[in-house]
Amino acid sequence: MKDIEINLNGAGMRIGIAQSRFNAVVCEGLLAACRAQLQQQGVNDADITLASVPGALEIPLVLQQMAASGKFDALIALGAVIRGDTYHFEIVANESARGVSEVQLDSGLPIANAILTTDTEQQAEERMSGKGAEAALVAIEMVNLLKEIA
Repeated sequence: MKDIEINLNGAGMRIGIAQSRFNAVVCEGLLAACRAQLQQQGVNDADITLASVPGALEIPLVLQQMAASGKFDALIALGAVIRGDTYHFEIVANESARGVSEVQLDSGLPIANAILTTDTEQQAEERMSGKGAEAALVAIEMVNLLKEIA
Protein backbone atom coordinates (compact mmCIF):
# COMPACT_ATOMS: atom_id res chain seq x y z
CA MET A 1 0.00 0.00 0.00
CA LYS A 2 1.29 3.43 -0.92
CA ASP A 3 0.84 5.89 1.93
CA ILE A 4 0.98 9.54 0.92
CA GLU A 5 2.93 11.41 3.56
CA ILE A 6 1.80 14.71 5.02
CA ASN A 7 3.74 17.56 3.42
CA LEU A 8 3.51 20.98 5.07
CA ASN A 9 6.10 22.73 2.91
CA GLY A 10 4.49 25.88 1.56
CA ALA A 11 7.50 27.23 -0.35
CA GLY A 12 6.44 28.75 -3.65
CA MET A 13 2.71 28.53 -2.95
CA ARG A 14 0.35 31.36 -3.79
CA ILE A 15 -2.41 31.70 -1.20
CA GLY A 16 -5.57 33.79 -1.38
CA ILE A 17 -7.44 34.75 1.78
CA ALA A 18 -11.01 36.04 1.96
CA GLN A 19 -11.58 37.61 5.37
CA SER A 20 -14.76 39.00 6.87
CA ARG A 21 -14.66 42.37 8.62
CA PHE A 22 -17.69 41.56 10.78
CA ASN A 23 -16.57 40.63 14.33
CA ALA A 24 -13.34 42.44 13.54
CA VAL A 25 -11.34 41.53 16.65
CA VAL A 26 -11.81 37.82 16.05
CA CYS A 27 -11.20 38.08 12.31
CA GLU A 28 -7.98 40.04 12.81
CA GLY A 29 -6.84 37.38 15.30
CA LEU A 30 -7.61 34.64 12.76
CA LEU A 31 -5.65 36.50 10.10
CA ALA A 32 -2.62 37.14 12.31
CA ALA A 33 -2.37 33.47 13.27
CA CYS A 34 -2.97 32.28 9.71
CA ARG A 35 -0.39 34.63 8.22
CA ALA A 36 2.23 33.71 10.82
CA GLN A 37 1.69 29.99 10.19
CA LEU A 38 1.85 30.42 6.41
CA GLN A 39 5.17 32.23 6.75
CA GLN A 40 6.46 29.58 9.17
CA GLN A 41 5.67 26.92 6.55
CA GLY A 42 7.67 28.78 3.89
CA VAL A 43 4.98 30.80 2.11
CA ASN A 44 6.41 34.13 1.01
CA ASP A 45 4.43 37.11 2.32
CA ALA A 46 4.42 38.54 -1.22
CA ASP A 47 2.57 35.38 -2.35
CA ILE A 48 -0.34 35.95 0.06
CA THR A 49 -3.28 38.02 -1.20
CA LEU A 50 -5.92 39.28 1.23
CA ALA A 51 -9.42 40.27 0.13
CA SER A 52 -11.54 41.82 2.84
CA VAL A 53 -15.36 41.48 2.69
CA PRO A 54 -18.20 42.87 4.84
CA GLY A 55 -19.34 39.54 6.33
CA ALA A 56 -19.30 35.75 6.13
CA LEU A 57 -22.00 35.56 3.46
CA GLU A 58 -19.80 37.50 1.04
CA ILE A 59 -16.82 35.16 1.43
CA PRO A 60 -17.95 32.44 -1.05
CA LEU A 61 -18.40 34.90 -3.93
CA VAL A 62 -14.91 36.33 -3.43
CA LEU A 63 -13.47 32.81 -3.15
CA GLN A 64 -15.23 31.89 -6.39
CA GLN A 65 -13.63 34.83 -8.20
CA MET A 66 -10.23 34.09 -6.70
CA ALA A 67 -10.49 30.45 -7.75
CA ALA A 68 -11.50 31.42 -11.29
CA SER A 69 -8.53 33.80 -11.60
CA GLY A 70 -6.01 30.95 -11.72
CA LYS A 71 -3.64 33.00 -9.54
CA PHE A 72 -3.77 30.80 -6.42
CA ASP A 73 -2.74 27.33 -5.32
CA ALA A 74 -5.15 27.37 -2.35
CA LEU A 75 -7.63 29.66 -0.66
CA ILE A 76 -8.52 30.34 2.95
CA ALA A 77 -11.82 31.63 4.36
CA LEU A 78 -11.59 33.59 7.62
CA GLY A 79 -14.61 34.84 9.52
CA ALA A 80 -16.63 34.69 12.70
CA VAL A 81 -20.35 34.08 13.03
CA ILE A 82 -21.39 34.55 16.65
CA ARG A 83 -24.85 33.52 17.82
CA GLY A 84 -27.29 36.32 18.51
CA ASP A 85 -30.93 36.37 19.52
CA THR A 86 -32.39 35.54 16.10
CA TYR A 87 -32.41 32.79 13.52
CA HIS A 88 -30.01 34.83 11.38
CA PHE A 89 -27.06 33.02 13.01
CA GLU A 90 -28.13 29.69 11.50
CA ILE A 91 -28.64 31.19 8.07
CA VAL A 92 -25.24 32.86 7.98
CA ALA A 93 -23.41 29.87 9.50
CA ASN A 94 -25.02 27.31 7.20
CA GLU A 95 -24.98 29.31 4.00
CA SER A 96 -21.39 30.50 4.33
CA ALA A 97 -20.22 26.93 4.96
CA ARG A 98 -22.29 25.63 2.04
CA GLY A 99 -20.92 28.33 -0.24
CA VAL A 100 -17.30 27.67 0.68
CA SER A 101 -17.73 23.92 0.09
CA GLU A 102 -19.49 24.54 -3.21
CA VAL A 103 -16.68 26.76 -4.50
CA GLN A 104 -14.08 24.19 -3.47
CA LEU A 105 -15.84 21.31 -5.20
CA ASP A 106 -16.73 23.30 -8.32
CA SER A 107 -13.24 24.74 -8.77
CA GLY A 108 -11.12 21.82 -7.57
CA LEU A 109 -9.03 24.32 -5.62
CA PRO A 110 -8.34 23.54 -1.95
CA ILE A 111 -10.12 25.91 0.43
CA ALA A 112 -9.50 25.89 4.18
CA ASN A 113 -12.64 27.00 5.97
CA ALA A 114 -11.88 28.93 9.16
CA ILE A 115 -15.21 30.69 9.50
CA LEU A 116 -15.82 30.21 13.21
CA THR A 117 -19.38 29.57 14.37
CA THR A 118 -19.66 30.06 18.11
CA ASP A 119 -22.24 30.85 20.76
CA THR A 120 -20.26 33.70 22.31
CA GLU A 121 -17.54 36.19 21.46
CA GLN A 122 -15.39 34.66 24.20
CA GLN A 123 -15.56 31.25 22.51
CA ALA A 124 -14.54 32.83 19.23
CA GLU A 125 -11.60 34.66 20.81
CA GLU A 126 -10.45 31.44 22.48
CA ARG A 127 -10.43 29.64 19.11
CA MET A 128 -9.15 32.33 16.74
CA SER A 129 -5.41 31.68 17.05
CA GLY A 130 -5.69 27.91 16.80
CA LYS A 131 -8.13 27.95 13.90
CA GLY A 132 -6.22 30.62 11.99
CA ALA A 133 -3.01 28.60 12.17
CA GLU A 134 -4.87 25.38 11.41
CA ALA A 135 -6.36 26.90 8.25
CA ALA A 136 -2.88 27.70 6.96
CA LEU A 137 -1.73 24.13 7.55
CA VAL A 138 -4.85 22.67 5.92
CA ALA A 139 -4.38 24.79 2.80
CA ILE A 140 -0.73 23.82 2.41
CA GLU A 141 -1.31 20.15 3.13
CA MET A 142 -4.14 19.93 0.61
CA VAL A 143 -2.12 21.58 -2.18
CA ASN A 144 0.68 19.09 -1.66
CA LEU A 145 -1.70 16.13 -1.32
CA LEU A 146 -3.51 16.95 -4.55
CA LYS A 147 -0.19 17.34 -6.37
CA GLU A 148 0.93 13.94 -5.11
CA ILE A 149 -2.34 12.31 -6.19
CA ALA A 150 -2.14 13.87 -9.67
